[in-house]
Amino acid sequence: MTDGLWYFAYGSNMNRAIFLDRRGMHPLATRRGCLEGYRLCFNIPIGPGERAVANLVPDVAARTWGVLYLLTAEEFDRLDRTELVHLGVYERLGVTVADGGEDRVAAFTYRSTMTSEGRKPSPRYRGLLVEGARQHALSAEYIGYLESFELAHDERDGKR
Repeated sequence: MTDGLWYFAYGSNMNRAIFLDRRGMHPLATRRGCLEGYRLCFNIPIGPGERAVANLVPDVAARTWGVLYLLTAEEFDRLDRTELVHLGVYERLGVTVADGGEDRVAAFTYRSTMTSEGRKPSPRYRGLLVEGARQHALSAEYIGYLESFELAHDERDGKR
């Protein structure tokens, strides 16, 4: 399939309710994927307090699992807008992703340099990642890894 661009989602875009419904994307194909050399972290501040959303940081020993979506160029441009690339919040990063089998695919993902250490996911946000990982049959080990992240105090409702 060469009629599109592969996008590697590792955050809330793994979740079908976010990617398909809220963002209105229509991938031409979907696969599980594993990105080597990057570690999942939560260091992009969102709102006041300690909440953050997902990001990638280089780490030669790490592997981050996620979802590969094959998108048209038009949808990828629209995704850039939803990810605020034009404002510098995220930037496209070219990566090579193992597709869960023997194949490796050239893909794009997003990462940000607008970071703040000591941040954590909210319960709602972490739940979106866990649900997305389950929807795409990522391993129980990786789902457990996602569930192991300490939660932020969510100042909107006083919960952790």
